[in-house]
Amino acid sequence: MSDGEQSGRVEAFAHHPRDWRGNLYVYPVISRRSRGLSIGVNLNPDTACNFDCIYCQVDRTTPVRVREVKLDVLAAELEHMLALATSGVIFDDPRFGAVPASLRRVNDIAFSGDGEPTTCPVFADAVALAADGRRRHGLDDVKIVLITDACYLTRAEVKRGLAIMDANNGEIWAKLDAGTQAYYERVNRPNYPLTHVMENITAVARERPIRIQALFMAIDGEPTPEAEITAFNARLKELVDAGGAVMEVQVYTVARQTAEAYVTPLTDATLRAIAERVRRETGLAATAYTAAGGS
Repeated sequence: MSDGEQSGRVEAFAHHPRDWRGNLYVYPVISRRSRGLSIGVNLNPDTACNFDCIYCQVDRTTPVRVREVKLDVLAAELEHMLALATSGVIFDDPRFGAVPASLRRVNDIAFSGDGEPTTCPVFADAVALAADGRRRHGLDDVKIVLITDACYLTRAEVKRGLAIMDANNGEIWAKLDAGTQAYYERVNRPNYPLTHVMENITAVARERPIRIQALFMAIDGEPTPEAEITAFNARLKELVDAGGAVMEVQVYTVARQTAEAYVTPLTDATLRAIAERVRRETGLAATAYTAAGGS
């Protein structure tokens, strides 16, 4: 990889603005974990979330423009974005001018944004819109991704959305940042216990393979404790032993400004070492997503 391409990757990965051309819900990003263009769908424009993670990189200082999801507006924005992305015109935008050729592809339509997508009352309807757009544009290889804290995955309306995803190359990326309740409370500041999250992750992973997204960080300058990584790997083994299928464990760190100033990113070497421990201790595939992408 040339120095220019490396610089372009780092620059692209460092910015995930939600305010693209005045859109309310749909935004484009170049994602480390997607390795390409991810069309983001923000179902939480009010920035409300059931977690209050210390590493959260959502800007909650900007005034809220809209508090509910209007499906007709979402449909129009998504259609326009898919047209720009499939034609390649989107890469004429100055924000994406430095994106290297290897990342100029549509990888997924991702439900992420400024909160937990599955708390949105029209989650399943929004997934249906994404599935329709994917089919209309002939994007057979493009995934529909749900990035979730896994607290609501077994609710009936959410399961309806997951069924639509299953029929349209869908993937669940479930958050699991901790192995112990104490560390979980410290980093996620959640509204449910870790046992609830593990039960929900296990339930969906028994029905389809999932990815685990694990964010590791330094707190007050100290990296994730070794004992916590051991406990994290133990939770992963429990998940597999209970019949859950895990395609990949995504090991990554913060890339933008965090909610708490005492949270800072880990080095690439530390991320790779954690991923290696996950592989060694669980037998699962694990990838370290560094500043330049996955490795």
